[in-house]
Amino acid sequence: MEDDFYCLHSQLCKALANDKRQMILAALRDGERSVLDLVDVTGIRQANLSQHLSLMRTRGVVVARREGTRVYYSISNQKLIQAFDLITEVMEESLEGRVRVAGSIGDASALSQSGVNEEASDESRS
Repeated sequence: MEDDFYCLHSQLCKALANDKRQMILAALRDGERSVLDLVDVTGIRQANLSQHLSLMRTRGVVVARREGTRVYYSISNQKLIQAFDLITEVMEESLEGRVRVAGSIGDASALSQSGVNEEASDESRS
C-alpha cells in the first residue's frame, strides 16, 4: 500500500517537473481557461500544449470541460497551487542565499585585492 502511494506521488511530481507544464499551471492559477487562451498566454504551440494537458489530466493535475467545440481546463485541486507557491518560495530563498554568499565572496575578494594593492603601494614608496 505504501509503495503504491509513493509511486503515485512520484508520478504527480513528474507531471509537474517540466517548465512548460509549470507555465500551464501558472496560467490556470486564477481559474479556468480555454486551450486557445492557454496558447496565447503561454506561447506553447497548440499541438504541444495538448500533449502536456493530456498528461496533466491523466495525472489528475487538471480537469477538462467541453463547451461546444472548445475545451476548458482548470486546476483539479487548489492545493497544487499552494505547493507550487511553496516551492517557488523555497527557490527564491535559496537564490537569495546564493546571491548573499556570492556578494560576500566578492566583498572578501575586493578586500583582499585592495589589501594586496595597498601593500604594493607601500613597497613602491619605500
